[in-house]
Amino acid sequence: MEFTRRKAALSVAAVMFAAMFTGCGSTSAAEKKEKLSIVCTDFSEYDWTRNIVGESGNTDITYLLSSGIDIHNYQPSVDDMMTISNCDMFIYVGGESESWVDDALKSSANKNMKVIKLFDAVQDSLKEEELKEGIEEGPEDHIHNEDEPEYDEHVWLSVRNAQTVCSAICDDLCELDPANADKYRSNLSAYSSELSSLDNAFSDMAANASTKTVLFGDRFPFRYLVDDYGIDYYAAFAGCSAESEASFETVAKLAGKLDELKLDTVFIIENSNDSLARSIINNSKNKNAAVEKLNSLQSVTDSDIAGGASYISIMQDNLDTLKKVLD
Repeated sequence: MEFTRRKAALSVAAVMFAAMFTGCGSTSAAEKKEKLSIVCTDFSEYDWTRNIVGESGNTDITYLLSSGIDIHNYQPSVDDMMTISNCDMFIYVGGESESWVDDALKSSANKNMKVIKLFDAVQDSLKEEELKEGIEEGPEDHIHNEDEPEYDEHVWLSVRNAQTVCSAICDDLCELDPANADKYRSNLSAYSSELSSLDNAFSDMAANASTKTVLFGDRFPFRYLVDDYGIDYYAAFAGCSAESEASFETVAKLAGKLDELKLDTVFIIENSNDSLARSIINNSKNKNAAVEKLNSLQSVTDSDIAGGASYISIMQDNLDTLKKVLD
């Protein structure tokens, strides 16, 4: 299967890569380079880190998914593996989509690397994936060890989780670069205040909402977000689903929910077309229902960043959309 083939290919690449560094001893960050090298797998980690680092010229931050490919489809190149191998800090999510990380870390040249795994940082708030009523289960969405729980990977979509991870990032930065520790802590304090304000705004939105349910004609990666604020949801597919076409039964169930709950909006995520959402609407009684988008921050590109995209700006856009729809 595709997952098995991908893991096998990555394992071979890791072995070849490790051979390139046979005999290399681990060295301190100061001995290796003048700047700290930080590698982040996804955009949220990258943006949190650059806010904590601030204007310091002492760091190089690499965002591996800057082309816009999302975490479920990413496969590291040899160059990526080399960048990870020599970095001082590596930040990743830790779900099944990043199963390649174990091999990358085993092959790393820098044995003193600080590693932050989001799943570990927010372990008390991890949620197992659920097949809620209406969700279509694809036979090959994920191949995983059935003896272990499968967790929803999209932990970054909780602003509260963001605050927890930012504290962990700051702690490790201060250990790596104690000369700039006060600056990092000051930047963390300012950024945490922004995150707290955003969290409060989401709470106010949910408390004042006349509608407490969202319906997605798409994948649903927002469980951490809606659970934080007591919002219910229905969706065509789970957040990590590889499926893109829903059965008529799924369409009919979601159209029925649209009518039953008197909803006037069907949501999709960024970079999705609205064909499934339109099909749900067309099979409901409310032919005038709207289609709205929420951004899961899974496909933010370098050009988006150059245009000013940030974790807070994108989550603020999501807040504004939810407020408009749920009020």
